[in-house]
Amino acid sequence: MKKHSAKVAPVSSFSVSELHAAIIDGGEGAQANTENTSENHEKSRCQSCTSTFLKIVWGFLIILSVSSSWVGTTQIVKITYKNFYCPFFMTWFSTNWNIMFFPVYYSGHLATAQQKQSLLQKIRECSRIFGEDGLTLKLFLKRTAPFSILWTLTNYLYLLALKKLTATDVSALFCCNKAFMFLLSWIVLKDKFMGVRIVATIMAITGIVMMAYADGFHGDSIIGVALAVGSASASALYKVLFKMFLGTANFGEAAHFFSTLGFFNLIFISCTPIILYFTKVEHWSSFSALPWGYLCGVAGLWLGE
Repeated sequence: MKKHSAKVAPVSSFSVSELHAAIIDGGEGAQANTENTSENHEKSRCQSCTSTFLKIVWGFLIILSVSSSWVGTTQIVKITYKNFYCPFFMTWFSTNWNIMFFPVYYSGHLATAQQKQSLLQKIRECSRIFGEDGLTLKLFLKRTAPFSILWTLTNYLYLLALKKLTATDVSALFCCNKAFMFLLSWIVLKDKFMGVRIVATIMAITGIVMMAYADGFHGDSIIGVALAVGSASASALYKVLFKMFLGTANFGEAAHFFSTLGFFNLIFISCTPIILYFTKVEHWSSFSALPWGYLCGVAGLWLGE
């Protein structure tokens, strides 16, 4: 019997070199993919760090702006009181400036938006904050009246407190509104309970008692402390109710709401300073004698807060 030996075909040098090149190309491709992945990861990290840094800077600028406006308002009010003491008129006059919120917002919309809307279209769009039917007379009174009263009460009590206490004491006491906001949010909005905030609230209340005790529980000191704490409480209630009813509002809807608040103040609250004027509770000789520069300064800074 003849034995058939199996013949093995020789591997050509071309095939070996081709295989070797493919292995090298594959390795280079994997290395390139790894490098691209690492580069993308580094870019995403840089973008994340930049975004975080910009948020911190933006938040710092907002805090600085609000704090500067509040301090400026307080100091101008103290200067105004030297020759003119009409706290409710100052509150009413400053609140009327809220009407400017929506016009300023709409001017920014016209300057920056690619698809510009007419004024009526924008008003209808932003009126949805009051409901699907927009702003009706019933909703105007129902939604605006409580906020207008709280807004006026907050500012009026604050101005009264500035007559009794120094600007530093009143500003420090008013900062307790954050503690009151936490308590109200916990009770009304069912926010998450946090022990650290409870400790901060207790410390804030302790500070109020100590400031009242420093000058004794009598005279202008205790009245000033009570007025400042009342202002902080009204401010906290205002902000909690705003979050409760209008918490999802965008910037345009918020601007529309504040302008509506100003109109409500102009229409329905204007009778109060007139009554105070004729009863000589808050009286001045003539309109030309009013410190319009200081009044406009207070209103403008309050508008920026």
